Amino acid sequence: MGLPSGVSAERAAAQFDQLQRKLVPLWELIESFNQQEQTIVVVPSMSVDVTVTGLEAQGYEERFLFLLLLLAQPRARMIYVTSQAIHPSVIEYYLDLLSGVIPSHAMRRLTLLSPYDDSPRPLSLKLLERPRLLERIEAGIQDKERAHLVCYNTTFLERNLTLRLGIPLYGADPRHLPFGTKSGCRRLFAEAGINHPLGSDNLTSIDEVVSALVQMRAQRPSMKQAIVKLNEGVSGEGNATVDLSNLDKSGDAAIFDRVRAMRFELGKVSFDEYAAKFRARGGIVEERVGIGAKEVRSPSVQLRITPLGKVELLSTHDQMLGGPSGQSYLGCIFPADPAYATAITHDAAKVGDLLRDAGVIGRFALDFVVTRAQDTASWQTYAIEINLRKGGTTHPFLTLQFLTGGHYDPESATFIAPNGHKKFLVASDHLESPRYRGFTPDDLFDLAVRRGLHFGQVRQTGVVFHMLSALGSAGRLGLTAVGNSPEEAQSIFGEAKCVLDEEARFNEL
Repeated sequence: MGLPSGVSAERAAAQFDQLQRKLVPLWELIESFNQQEQTIVVVPSMSVDVTVTGLEAQGYEERFLFLLLLLAQPRARMIYVTSQAIHPSVIEYYLDLLSGVIPSHAMRRLTLLSPYDDSPRPLSLKLLERPRLLERIEAGIQDKERAHLVCYNTTFLERNLTLRLGIPLYGADPRHLPFGTKSGCRRLFAEAGINHPLGSDNLTSIDEVVSALVQMRAQRPSMKQAIVKLNEGVSGEGNATVDLSNLDKSGDAAIFDRVRAMRFELGKVSFDEYAAKFRARGGIVEERVGIGAKEVRSPSVQLRITPLGKVELLSTHDQMLGGPSGQSYLGCIFPADPAYATAITHDAAKVGDLLRDAGVIGRFALDFVVTRAQDTASWQTYAIEINLRKGGTTHPFLTLQFLTGGHYDPESATFIAPNGHKKFLVASDHLESPRYRGFTPDDLFDLAVRRGLHFGQVRQTGVVFHMLSALGSAGRLGLTAVGNSPEEAQSIFGEAKCVLDEEARFNEL
């Protein structure tokens, strides 16, 4: 869809490979702040199966506004595209966070474009439908040899957008998408030799799920719960929990009854709807680890593979999860607990090496579950899935990195700013209340300044807001709270939440 006229699929793949080779000489511009001319085209398209409204999709697209901090590079230009126009105050807010740069100077190097399409379809698709808008984007690129495209994830839509614009895409080739499916993850974990839950992959029907569960129960009769996952799901939305406790019989009929009664992480889904999706996309079933453990946590590791073939360990986070069965992503704490951060980093590096050998480039993350039976016991680690894209932990970490100029040391699991201070953050995309609908972005900025929450460059602590376009319709926003200790980051986050609740006013009529 959206291929240039007369270009076959084979020709498109060859042209994309040719464009991607340009990333090698471009890497010096991409990997760190510099004084060289470049153009960064940002299309934060959510080309994934996630249930959101058009305005919520706009909020997710605006999560990437932290990339405006790249305009601290005085010769960098940026073209930022969203489905709807962004409130001018929001742009001013991010540019005012820049250190050592006059906001008006950065504004002259920023081009904001929009198709003014509030449908919940992927932004990349909206652009491919509009040749005139593509021409405007292309006209804003001063030198295609010094430009690249940044997206949330990469599908064939983003690949075709790359071909239409004639610039390389910093992200994985869509042909590598199977590595990011739930079945592909399990195969990579097995090949890397890292611990992962008992389970079965490449399933294509509910009957196959039942048969797999019968075999898993035979291997591990003590198994209390299992999770069924669609191959392609985001933030746990494709997951369903099967209760296997107090099961007297392990035959197909008894297991099928439990599968029929499984709880869906996306509460509005019916069994028949889920079964149809499972037939169409396939999926896995695996044991839910940690049942009965003293403590269970869900950390993640973020990595990138450079166009030069280097695997870089970027960060670790402890994820904050919620939803009906605690599988939906709500936010994160950075860095992850040092008690297991090094162990999961080493496992993630093994997977990174396999992906590099397969030719993957770009950012990605590995999710883990870690458990321990008692306070003095060692942590047991289980690799759960690979997100072959940017995710919910990308924007908080890069916001911190761009604002402070610091770096993460994977061996000590610490982030150090240039002034020598360790930095910590707590972030969420899910601060929600019907009463928050009474806020405008300007109200939040006023509140942050009056109540002393705004991020300040002197101490390099405070709050940075995001997803502000979802305020009026959904009563939802995101924020990243930065502190000089884990306790301070938690305190700033908690104080911000209390202030929002205290000052929110909305009377629905």
